[in-house]
Amino acid sequence: MTSARICENLRNLWIALLIFAVAATTRAQTLMPTPAPSPIASPEEETIIPTFETQKLARTYILDVPAPRGQITDRNGAPLAQNRLSYNLVINFPTPLDFSDAQALSFTREKIDKAAKLIGRELRISDDTILRHYRNRGIMPLEIAQNLSQEEYEKIKGDLPAGIMVRPVYVRIYPNGKLAGQIIGYTGKTGRNPDGIVDNHETLWPETEGREGLEQTFNGMLTGKHGEYKLTFDKDGRKTSEKLITPPEPGYNVVTTLDLRLQQLAEKALEAKAKRGAMVIIDPNNGDILALASWPTYDPNLFVPSISAQQLKALQDDPDIPLLPRAYRSSYPPGSTFKVAVGIAALESHAVYPDDQYQCVPAIQVGNVTFHNWKKSDRGALNFVQALTESCDTWFYQVGIKTGSAPIIDWSLQLGFGAKCGIPLRGEAEGRIPNDQYMKATHGRKILNGDIANMSIGQGDIQVTPLQMAQAMGVVANGGTLYQTRLVQQVQTFDNGPGGTAHQASLDNVELAGKTGTAQWGPKNKERTAAWFSGFLPADHPRYAFAAVYEGDVGSKVHGGSAAAPMIADVFKDIYKGEKLVSHQQRRAREQPEVRRAEPVEEEDESD
Repeated sequence: MTSARICENLRNLWIALLIFAVAATTRAQTLMPTPAPSPIASPEEETIIPTFETQKLARTYILDVPAPRGQITDRNGAPLAQNRLSYNLVINFPTPLDFSDAQALSFTREKIDKAAKLIGRELRISDDTILRHYRNRGIMPLEIAQNLSQEEYEKIKGDLPAGIMVRPVYVRIYPNGKLAGQIIGYTGKTGRNPDGIVDNHETLWPETEGREGLEQTFNGMLTGKHGEYKLTFDKDGRKTSEKLITPPEPGYNVVTTLDLRLQQLAEKALEAKAKRGAMVIIDPNNGDILALASWPTYDPNLFVPSISAQQLKALQDDPDIPLLPRAYRSSYPPGSTFKVAVGIAALESHAVYPDDQYQCVPAIQVGNVTFHNWKKSDRGALNFVQALTESCDTWFYQVGIKTGSAPIIDWSLQLGFGAKCGIPLRGEAEGRIPNDQYMKATHGRKILNGDIANMSIGQGDIQVTPLQMAQAMGVVANGGTLYQTRLVQQVQTFDNGPGGTAHQASLDNVELAGKTGTAQWGPKNKERTAAWFSGFLPADHPRYAFAAVYEGDVGSKVHGGSAAAPMIADVFKDIYKGEKLVSHQQRRAREQPEVRRAEPVEEEDESD
């Protein structure tokens, strides 16, 4: 699709879109690299492979030190996922390892009791666990308490009994809590704590791996490179030295395209106005995703260092499904927002021209089915601009049927509908633009005029994700270029500088052009409503393209103008503070006072 080909028709399209106005600033933050420990040199020593029979005599073990994970940041370097130092309490056994079972238990129980009193925490470790560790892994510390709180650490750090030590480890932390939680994902341990014979190049403590979101997709790059820790024993099995011989190398940083402020505003608007929903904001000039928000969401810190069975069950059983990233994994019928695609198809295929008029009647007959307009009165003859402005269903039924299914399908695909956007997150829905093959497989027939009528107002079998809708609005906004959407700008080594710059706004008057839509989906007895608002701003020089969907309850009556549009208004009124509210129609009236345009109207029922 080229800009020259559809620019003129897009100009007509912009005139009809619903308008708001607002003005903005953002700020940049810099990356804070994760520190790495300093290397400690050591001479070469003989390394042997330990077994149960030889472990007391093994002279050298080389153990791996897990590296701190790289950071995940927004486009300006603000951290979305980083590391903090955590402390675990461990017991060190004296060497050589010649305790009897009774002595090993007595020694360990004494240390556990002292530690429990010091930190004020009940520590439960079975005799079997203690003995298995001592027999197989006595050269390694026995962990008795994880993730000490700051209060616990302060209590114990200056008063450690002999044989007990505090071991520092890196723990993942998500400094913004729920913010972008479904996008960032979370980590979990790669396996349970080992209890068998110690092997060379075993890790000193369990590693973590990404389990969802960007943590999972970029796990290999975020993980980093192990360091090496050497334990040396004499011929009698006494430990003679322990040294860090190679420091771990932190993982790479993943710099996203997200704008932390826009993401915050989007989630705040959703939380305030939607029980369930999603909002996506992209840069129409390059495809960068600036906000990818879903509601409800969850706090990935729940998974640090591990989530309890009760907490996980509560998340999984929540009827509002907070684990579901609706912005890209859920698809909905688009309702009247899809009239933008139908209009482009009609104009570009020359089925209609901008000045052609069709009657906006209360209802029309297609075959043996009556298709209604959302408004019961006869609105008279309308051209394209007027029909889109008033969202006249019967006008689009006629024009859609005249255009035919092939151009509508073709132009829908060129706008990015019906295919995954290709973001680096698992489970992205591809939506659906029904064609003859789909209709035959699903309904046993080809597309009929009744299907085209439904398609023309974004109903029937069409399914669209909020991400796809924002992408399509970006195509309209920039004049016809479908950019590959991007969620990640770059992957950096840990000492690189920040990637990306802050957005600055310096416009006197800012216009927002958008289209509302309302659609139903689901079985009749459980039918729900999706209320949409999508568009772009500023209208003349677009910098943001957006889509918001409000997912209504069963039986609720919600509309794009009253449910979804206010959420977008909340976001951009904050971004464009202090700007005078100027509508597109008002500006055009100043420029061309002799031309009268139809005013946007609110849709009154679900059949828009």
